Amino acid sequence: MNELDLKTVGVRGINSQLHGLAQDTNEKHWVIRNPMGQHNIACGVSAPLQIEIHGHVGFYCGGMNKDAELTVHGHAGVGTAENMMSGVVWVKGNSSESAGATGNGGLLVIDGDASSRCGISMKGIDIVVGGSVGHMSAFMGQRGNLVVCGDAGDALGDSIYEARLYVKGKVASLGADCIEKEMRIEHLADLERLLKAAKRREKPSEFRRYGSARKLYNFSVDHADAY
Repeated sequence: MNELDLKTVGVRGINSQLHGLAQDTNEKHWVIRNPMGQHNIACGVSAPLQIEIHGHVGFYCGGMNKDAELTVHGHAGVGTAENMMSGVVWVKGNSSESAGATGNGGLLVIDGDASSRCGISMKGIDIVVGGSVGHMSAFMGQRGNLVVCGDAGDALGDSIYEARLYVKGKVASLGADCIEKEMRIEHLADLERLLKAAKRREKPSEFRRYGSARKLYNFSVDHADAY
């Protein structure tokens, strides 16, 4: 195990160290201490590393992650795992706005709550939130899955494309073109896989599924006033 003290080497020092590791490195387990809420910690990591951050982090932690397994033992700021490509980012506390924004792949797990716009413009990422999410979550969600074990705020899935949304609790309101959809066998199986990956104990049968009504895909003159 290798330890890095952010208070000593700074964010640039930590990221430079992680970026300099080869794909076949033997130094796979890294611990980052004293993050002090700093921004951009462990961004752009592209090696199969196991990274543990002990403390709270600021904006964009784990952004552009590829192959690494990153665990934050604390809370996270705006844009956690933004544009994530693969691997795992796991926040043991709460996460602020736009968690998993534009994520292309991988798994983002937030044990606590996520704020507004969780999964905005998601493009293939899987997100599991143990608590609740704020308004406009999965706005323009294109691909991937958002699992919410708590409640969802207003305008869930506004202008959604083909992302799948699963919510156990209450939904304050649905956004434009987002509707409740049938939960079929394949959806229950996929949800079970995601809950298991996030070490959740909820049952797939306790959730409802939401997705696109596909009415905004093409312009309709009959609905011109809505555009």
